[in-house]
Amino acid sequence: MCGIVGYVASSQRAGQHQAMDVLLEGLRRLEYRGYDSAGVATIADGRVAARKKAGKLANLVAEIEAAPVVPALVGIGHTRWATHGGPTDVNAHPHLGDGGDLAVIHNGIIENFSALKAGLVRAGESFDSETDTEAAAKLIGQFYRGEAAGDLTEAMRLAVNELQGAFTLLAVHADQPDRVVAARRNSPLVVGLGEGENFLGSDVSGFIDFTREAVELEQDQIVTITADEVSIMGFDGVAATGKRFHVDWDAAAAEKGGYETFMEKEIHEQPKAVEDTLLGRTDAAGRLSLDELRIDPAQLKGVSKIMVVACGTAAYAGHVAKYAIEHWCRIPVEVELAHEFRYRDPIIDSSTLVVSISQSGETMDTLMAVRYAKEQGAKTLAICNTNGSTIPRESDAVLYLHAGPEIAVASTKAFLAMITASYVLGLYLAQLRGQMFSEQIADVLADLHQIPQKVQHILDHADAIKDLAREMAQSPSVLFLGRHVGYPVALEGALKLKELAYIHAEGFAAGELKHGPIALIEQGQPVFVVVPSPHGRHSLHAKVVSNIQEVRARGAKTITVAEAGDDAVSEFSEQVFFVPETQPLLMPLLTTVPLQIFACALASEKGYDVDQPRNLAKSVTVE
Repeated sequence: MCGIVGYVASSQRAGQHQAMDVLLEGLRRLEYRGYDSAGVATIADGRVAARKKAGKLANLVAEIEAAPVVPALVGIGHTRWATHGGPTDVNAHPHLGDGGDLAVIHNGIIENFSALKAGLVRAGESFDSETDTEAAAKLIGQFYRGEAAGDLTEAMRLAVNELQGAFTLLAVHADQPDRVVAARRNSPLVVGLGEGENFLGSDVSGFIDFTREAVELEQDQIVTITADEVSIMGFDGVAATGKRFHVDWDAAAAEKGGYETFMEKEIHEQPKAVEDTLLGRTDAAGRLSLDELRIDPAQLKGVSKIMVVACGTAAYAGHVAKYAIEHWCRIPVEVELAHEFRYRDPIIDSSTLVVSISQSGETMDTLMAVRYAKEQGAKTLAICNTNGSTIPRESDAVLYLHAGPEIAVASTKAFLAMITASYVLGLYLAQLRGQMFSEQIADVLADLHQIPQKVQHILDHADAIKDLAREMAQSPSVLFLGRHVGYPVALEGALKLKELAYIHAEGFAAGELKHGPIALIEQGQPVFVVVPSPHGRHSLHAKVVSNIQEVRARGAKTITVAEAGDDAVSEFSEQVFFVPETQPLLMPLLTTVPLQIFACALASEKGYDVDQPRNLAKSVTVE
């Protein structure tokens, strides 16, 4: 969840950047990850200068402007989302060790910090904060003065072998002012490569303004960067190498592009996100060819069960995938919340395919589920938007979304891209298993390729949705109903309102209405109904229209999202938002969009920050 930046430049480099400028710009780029405090540490004139402040980055900038630090070419920066200890100035990073000559920042959780802290206190160390990070700083400091004999890289190596949990650590020391040393375990870290300067970041957003060349690190690795060199080793001290890659989006992609919020921008990027997710998935003969999968097709053909593991919005994408894959492939599919998966002792074996879905590729609950699945002998496939992130690296195969960076905490374009990728996977498995004729697969793909223009149509006619949101800004509660693939859309619609507008919102399977939820209906209660297509082979349309009548008869304000031409719903709806026609299984790619627009507009009307909702973070990297 936290953001990390590191920087080293050479004094010999013409026009070199100042460390403080790089750090603050990197932290600004990483604000989307969610945070409650920020801090930096630089080294100049043989001293560590640290500044940190609770609250937004602007508070830190004001602190630095009020008490400027000596210009420096080496530094580390951090945005913190509180775990151990509240969001205070004292608990903000960096934390100091070795008498103030060492500064450390940290993402993740050190699970054995209490025992470490107790030992360090016995050894004479004193602590200022409530954080687990300070224990790491003191530990590295002790090793630096002891066994490591003034070698910061070795001090880091000795320290991380004492730590348990998930962490990325960055350290600088006044005695070695030409380097930053970092280590990662179960937490993201990437290196940025420059000329006469090098960078570190929790993701490439931290340095995208300065370089697009990067190196991904593997699990349990330590990296030391100087202005001219990047050295990598394992926690065992054995030299290692990282994988170099080019970042194929630039700094402009992380800007708002004329929209008031990142979320609004990303909602409008959805046609391209779907298009890019579909790009390059077929060969010259028109057959699906998924080069990223890396699993022997014979093994995929022999899969007897699929289990989807994900959290939040990604889990709702998984529910849509279940309907499509079971229909097309005739393989049983289960959808599990990743944080429950390994604790219920699921029945999986070598014939099970575990599909993880994660926008960031760093969601800790999902990563742990993937590792558990691999231990049980299952094949693992990641659907992910972030190249080089941990989950796809540790999975047997990956299907990248190629949706571009998603800055707003609440997911929009990644959700549609996840569903699209799930459809591609389902069609590919159907092709391998011979469950569909090639003409049938081609027909579905053709309809998928029409989705971007249909989403654009919805975006171009969104004024009525925004008007309704403004009218309903004071509503204390909103309910959502759906059936079949409309059910996870209802869940996602409710989640978006909870995330952005902080109001009570619930999604229900419409068939459950009479089994309890109808008791919530009272005069004026807004109810969104995602209406299935009337053209499906086993259409549920009539049943859902009956549900609309049932809630309206009890005083509900009924708002429906329906297929264009479905005039049957108008009679029973106070407002209808029509979406273009497509195959019933593909409808979530369209019916979701009005609900996203509604939630964004309603929260904006209430004056809330839709890009960084309270208490939330973009990437949940702790369990």
